[in-house]
Amino acid sequence: GFYTEVTRRVGALPLSRAGLLAALIAVAGALSAVFSNDIICLAMTPVVARLCLRRGLDPLPFLVGLACAANIGSAATLIGNPQNMLIGSVLQLHFGGYLRQALPPVLVSLGLLWWWLAYGPGARKGAPELAGAVGVAVPQEDEPAFDPWQTTKGLLVATALLFIFLFTDWPRDVAALVGAGVLLLSRRLHSSHVMGFVDWPLLLLFMGLFVVNHAFERTGLAAEAVAWLAAHGVALGEPGPLVVAGLLLSNLVSNVPAVMLLLPHVPGEAAGVALALVSTLAGNLLLVGSIANLIVADLARQSGVDIGWRQHARIGFPVTLLTLGVVAVWLFWRF
Repeated sequence: GFYTEVTRRVGALPLSRAGLLAALIAVAGALSAVFSNDIICLAMTPVVARLCLRRGLDPLPFLVGLACAANIGSAATLIGNPQNMLIGSVLQLHFGGYLRQALPPVLVSLGLLWWWLAYGPGARKGAPELAGAVGVAVPQEDEPAFDPWQTTKGLLVATALLFIFLFTDWPRDVAALVGAGVLLLSRRLHSSHVMGFVDWPLLLLFMGLFVVNHAFERTGLAAEAVAWLAAHGVALGEPGPLVVAGLLLSNLVSNVPAVMLLLPHVPGEAAGVALALVSTLAGNLLLVGSIANLIVADLARQSGVDIGWRQHARIGFPVTLLTLGVVAVWLFWRF
């Protein structure tokens, strides 16, 4: 119940529409950097949808903003999303070194997302009587009850793991498995109960993406395309071509399979940082660019809010261009 409790407390704050957007973007971005963007979207979407409806606010910008904030925030660390985990493990990137390089453009990008949603063209307002600084209590309904003891244990383990990642050279995968083992062994929860929380259709979607990705890789077309680009003087390891390739592929096959296709052709730490930032932020462009977007759209539909391609693109397209512009300037200055 930790994520939903955090979201409910944010919703209970006496904030204006712009203030509420800022708080939700900050919370979603920060939590995604530590606990993965897909998890944050899965837990927060139903609560945010009900919060907006009870306040009389248009939930669409809040929900799309949640997905965008989770994606952007997850780019700050090597554990924020699956593609960053893959890049960090394959290229053996230093956790603290990546954080120092990724955090500045991520913070600026979160600020740009808030500005666009709060004051950009077409920014939507709620009902006049609820658009001011008010707080609304969100009912718990079918969500798990908040457990302070389990939450404290989880946060202590997460803090210990972050300390290990930042200040030691211990293997990150082994440390994470030990942390998971400590949490699983310290509570009484039947395995069948745990399996009941698994989102099987989402896993099936992931499997389908990897099957298509592997089939495409086996055709040799990806290698031929890279060779053709290299013959014409276009190197994928350079920031410019990498931004374009990451943007196109992430919105064609989603950003995790896109990274799997591009990673074998990306040499060195600088290119790895660029690929992690570009592939993650490019996922905001279209609804299929990121699994987090699809999670938000699916759960929003269950709450009575329809997020289609056009509705998402009206926010995702300008936000992606603005944030990728920030990343491009940052990469050019750094590397």
